[in-house]
Parts: sequence; structure tokens; C-alpha cells
Amino acid sequence: MNFPFYIAKRYLVAKKSQNAINIISWISVFSVAIGTFALVVVLSAFNGLESLVESLFESFESDIRIEATASKSFDSSEIPLEQIEKLDGVINYTQVLSEVCGVRYDEQQMVIKMKGVEDSFLEMSSMDSSMVQGKAILQGDDRNYALLGYGVASNLGMLMIKRPENLSFYAPKRGKVNTINPMQSVYRKSIYPAGVFYISPEYDLNYIVVPLSFAQDLLELDGKISSVEIQAEENTDLDKLKEKISALIPTKYKAINRYEFNEIIYKTNRTEKWVTFLILLFILIIAAFNILSSLSMLIIEKDQDISTLSHLGVTMSKIRQIFFYEGMMINLAGALSGMALGIILVLLQQKVGLIRLEGGIVEYYPVELKWLEMIYILITVLLIGFLTSWYPVRQLTKKSV
Repeated sequence: MNFPFYIAKRYLVAKKSQNAINIISWISVFSVAIGTFALVVVLSAFNGLESLVESLFESFESDIRIEATASKSFDSSEIPLEQIEKLDGVINYTQVLSEVCGVRYDEQQMVIKMKGVEDSFLEMSSMDSSMVQGKAILQGDDRNYALLGYGVASNLGMLMIKRPENLSFYAPKRGKVNTINPMQSVYRKSIYPAGVFYISPEYDLNYIVVPLSFAQDLLELDGKISSVEIQAEENTDLDKLKEKISALIPTKYKAINRYEFNEIIYKTNRTEKWVTFLILLFILIIAAFNILSSLSMLIIEKDQDISTLSHLGVTMSKIRQIFFYEGMMINLAGALSGMALGIILVLLQQKVGLIRLEGGIVEYYPVELKWLEMIYILITVLLIGFLTSWYPVRQLTKKSV
């Protein structure tokens, strides 16, 4: 057995003449364990929230979107949709025409974002699973249907109504203003509501989904669209797919992925995650200084042992290794116990649901364990332990020679 490691292990478990040293040693283990536990739990919570946000966007937004760089709408025939559909990684697509409109139901009215889509949008967005009232259809029986966000339906007073009347959409005519009769300056068209969806407040309070043909008729933009939304296969590299699509479309159009058109939200989530990680890391570094206190007192107590070992021919390098190993074992014990407890808690939250998310989109607080991050945490904690053990031991043992 390695001689310094054997002595270090004996020092760790043996009772010291000063009971305070044992207490400080276990406080050091506990401090490192709490810090490591917090890192595991907090990062897993941020991962869960990030995955939840992504799933919400995926249920309404596409993976890749094609837009015109200089105009709001364009002719759909200018986009080579057949070639794009054949690309590896592309599952489906829908042509979209979006516009801000006024909508009226009975005596209630509000401004909403109208999203005109093809039927393929229902498959791409899995809208069926998001319906809380009615059903997810856009066309049937020679009629057009609208799907309303929960917040929009609530503001219009349409919830819990078994047979709602038609919705009236209003959109301003481009370049036409009639001051005598303002109603002649707007387009007006009615549609039957088919159901209400619940995704997230960002969509529920703003959007009504309608057939593309209805939106084009309302705005008198026959054959015009504002974007093409593309669904990609799972685990597809969106940057590479975007480059392939960009090579097929004319230069006056651009392809952007969902990380780019929701850039602020994704960047904010990641920034918050790593700022929190750094704060917890700083707390962990402070906690690790308990190891320094424990080693200092141990070296003072074992001063006679150090002198004896030195006279027996044990080199100072070996003596330093003894106390260095002791510090690393304290750190490792704290790191492994804290990580184990953190992983167990996260897994229980995933499988059982210990903490509820009252009034949230999901029933339980979302968490997600990423094993690569666990390895990074372990390496980080061990590196902190190395620094708080190696340098102090080197300095303190000089005074004991």
C-alpha cells in the first residue's frame, strides 16, 4: 500500500487528541457536500426549465424559418419547397401568413396576432395535445375554423361556451383611408372557432391560428406568405440544415433557426444558468477553506509525528503527500456524498415529483440530469480541493521541519 496514503487514511478516521480537529474535518466534508449538492440540483433545475421552454417553443414555432430580408410578404412560388422537402433532416413544412389584426366576438374585441397556416402545421406543432376545449381542425365541411389561445378566448368571453358564434376579423386596407366611413378602410371576414389551445402565456394571450387561405383572403394577398416554417428531425444539426436551405433559396431570402429567432430567451436562460453556477462555485470555494483549517490544525497536532518520520528517513515530499492526501480525501468524501444526494433528489423529482409547480404549465417542477455536467462538477470540485490542499500543505509543512 502507498505509505503516505495509508498514513493519511489513518489520520482521517482516527480520533485526534483535540476533538475540535475531528469536528472541523467533518464540517469540511459537510460544507463541500452541501456545495456540490447545490450545484447538481440547481443546474438540473435550470436544465429542466430550459428543456420546458424549448418544448413550448417547439409546440408552436418551427425549427427553421425562411423569411424575406426586405419585405413583409412575398410570393410563395419563389421558394423551392420541393427541393427543400427532399433535404436530409426535413420532416415537414408549412407556409405561413402572419399579421396583427383586430378580432371581435359579441361585444368583446381585442388586437391579436393572426397566424395563417396550412394543415401540416397541426402535425408539426402537435396541436392536439395542447387543446383544452374543442378540437384541432382548420378546415372541414367546406368551412374554415380558427384555434384560439387560451388567453385570447378568455378575454373574448368564449370559454365554456358550447356553441360560440362566429369571430369577426378586421385588418386595415393598405394605403386606403376613408375618414368619412372608417369601416371602408378595413378588411372584414368571419370564421367559426373550433377550439382553444394552452401552450404558454406568450402564445395564449396573443395568437389565433387560422387556415392560410382565410388569412390570404382577409388581407387580399392571394399567393402571398410571410414565411415558410420547417420541421426538422430530432437531433438534426440545425446550423448545417440552415446552410443547406440557404444555398437553395434566392439571396433576398434568409433562413434562421429557432435559436436565432428566439435568441434573447435562449441566451437569457443560459446566462442565468452560468451566472448562478459561478455564484455557487464561489460559495463552494469559501466552504473549501474549511479544509485549510482542518489541515492546519492537524499539521500542528502532528508536529511530533512529522519530526519522528523525518528522523526515520521519510522525505519531506512524502510527509507533504500525507497531508495532501488527507485534504483530498476530505474533499472527495464531500464531493461524492453531495453529488450522490443531488442525483438521488433530481431522479426522485423526475420519477415521483416531490415539488409541485403551482399554477404552472406542468404539474411538477421540471428537472433534467445531464451526466456530462455531473462530470464537470466533480472535476471542478476536485480541482478546488487540490488547490486548497496542495499549496497550504506545502507552506505549513515548511514550518514543521
